[in-house]
Amino acid sequence: MPTLVALAVTLFLVAADAPAILESTHAGRDFELSADPARAEWKDAPRIVIDRDYLGQSIAGRPTEVRSRWTDTHLYLLYVCPYDELNLKPEPPSTTETARLWTWDVAEAFIGSEADPITRYKEFQVSPRGEWVDLDIDRQDPKGQAGMKWNSGYAVRGRVDEAAKVWYGEMRIPFSAIEARPPEAGREFRVGLYRIANVNPRTYYAWQPTRQTTFHVPEAFGRLRLR
Repeated sequence: MPTLVALAVTLFLVAADAPAILESTHAGRDFELSADPARAEWKDAPRIVIDRDYLGQSIAGRPTEVRSRWTDTHLYLLYVCPYDELNLKPEPPSTTETARLWTWDVAEAFIGSEADPITRYKEFQVSPRGEWVDLDIDRQDPKGQAGMKWNSGYAVRGRVDEAAKVWYGEMRIPFSAIEARPPEAGREFRVGLYRIANVNPRTYYAWQPTRQTTFHVPEAFGRLRLR
């Protein structure tokens, strides 16, 4: 008969292995991007907080927050990112996607469909100034992956509140860029939610720590559930 200690250890391991879930509530219609958390669509939206790095170490200060909504055509994400010092690309923002955007302050979402192998997922990024990049990732075939050549058709909005020292990043992602099936309540996606901040040293926020010095560990993703 197992001891109480053994049972406690087993329960701890099961809980540790269970993926965290971000729920996304349905919105009746698509809405314009504002990067405003007080807007009606965002005010009561489900959310998670990120207060650890990719190794699982606690990060001091105010945590990052991510909220989510969805419509019949799009998935919406809103990042709320307190900061001490912004690390911005020196050149003015471009009207096209920005290569190596992760070199500066950025919020990231890695999203995989259950219909694809775990090594296939899409990467979406937004900066405080609304710069963006989207990538089609294939960890099994890095040389053959579409990478930046892929175009999801998604939209972003960035906004900086200098007085509050918070920046906001909003994404509107077509479901058709993630998978062919139309969305429905109860559907789940594999999701990694991340943020890179600060100048020196850099801080790597991870909703679900990867236990490696990279975000590209799909086995460590959490889940996003439509409801």
